[in-house]
Amino acid sequence: MTTKRDYYEILGVQKSASLDEVKKAYRELALRFHPDRVPQDQKKAAEEKFKEMSEAYAVLSDSGKRSLYDQYGHSGIDQKYAQEDIFKGADFSSIFREMGGGAGGSSMFEEIFGDLGFDISGGRQSQGRTSRRRGRDLQIAVDISLEEAANGVEKTINVPRYEICQTCSGSGAKPGTKKSTCSQCKGSGKTVVSNGFFQLAQTCSRCAGEGYTIAAACPDCRGEGKSKVVKKIKVKIPPGVDSDAQLRVRGEGEAGQANRGDLYVVIEVRAHQVFERHHNDIVITMNISLSKAVLGAEIEVPTLDGKVSMKIPPGTQSGKILRLKGKGIPDLHSRDLGDELVRVIIDIPVRITARQRQLMEEFAQISGEAVSDKESFSEKIKKTFR
Repeated sequence: MTTKRDYYEILGVQKSASLDEVKKAYRELALRFHPDRVPQDQKKAAEEKFKEMSEAYAVLSDSGKRSLYDQYGHSGIDQKYAQEDIFKGADFSSIFREMGGGAGGSSMFEEIFGDLGFDISGGRQSQGRTSRRRGRDLQIAVDISLEEAANGVEKTINVPRYEICQTCSGSGAKPGTKKSTCSQCKGSGKTVVSNGFFQLAQTCSRCAGEGYTIAAACPDCRGEGKSKVVKKIKVKIPPGVDSDAQLRVRGEGEAGQANRGDLYVVIEVRAHQVFERHHNDIVITMNISLSKAVLGAEIEVPTLDGKVSMKIPPGTQSGKILRLKGKGIPDLHSRDLGDELVRVIIDIPVRITARQRQLMEEFAQISGEAVSDKESFSEKIKKTFR
């Protein structure tokens, strides 16, 4: 009798591995060795590997069986789970109900294989075909302005997508002809390969999983059952969205045999000429004169809603940030308003009149600062307002 390999070694995990680590290891191996995912000449070896690692996972993912295995090895596992008994020629669904699956017959593997794109038993064929009958999801990008992002907007977008062909009503067959049940899979869309341990359900190569074949294709859709159109769709974009936000529009994707896919609208907010966005706040830079910075003033500041007046306190330093409450962008979820942050930059004049020079020199002297004639005017100003 052939000596069986250690289950932990098969999955490549330590004996102390957690259940999540066991699941992760099994999933990675499934992606590598599932027979649907390897070349034809490697299928037999992959089936053996898949059989071996699935048996290991069936034991190590069950706390009771794992405890017995840790204490007594392979001999500690109840014989009804041994490969040489129940796995030979048995129905895969019933096997995994015995191993801890539910009435659906392989629920213990659902979270492992649910999104891998293949079936692991004949019992899931109907689920696979139902999934294929759903239309494909679509994604389209929409550019909006910062003002539109702040206030919300309704956009009409053109969506290229496939619709059910009107000529053949989606059958793909030429009017007056019919599609036939696939002779290879008998309409199931799957071919089942039995390999002792369990049955592998693979997509039928003859009908590509559709379950039927077409003798004469529809001249308009060429057998596809769908034709390409451009549909105008109105999309409401809520206030507060930012770049890379996705809006899901249910049922506006491509048509399928059972139902439509969804449309995902990806938002891109264009850069603004005046404002910078920081989360829900907006930032603007305002240049003011030296006299306004020193003496204080009231200036007009642009906002997303128009211009407002803002007071500049006396003695304002260059780089000072002043806040306009509630003049930013609403939060997408709470609708709380952000603020507008006004960064003040003081303009230093490059050229001045003789009278202005005289007054500045007097100001420097009053401030107790000696000013050299060799210094440039800008250097004097910098020293004065340090």
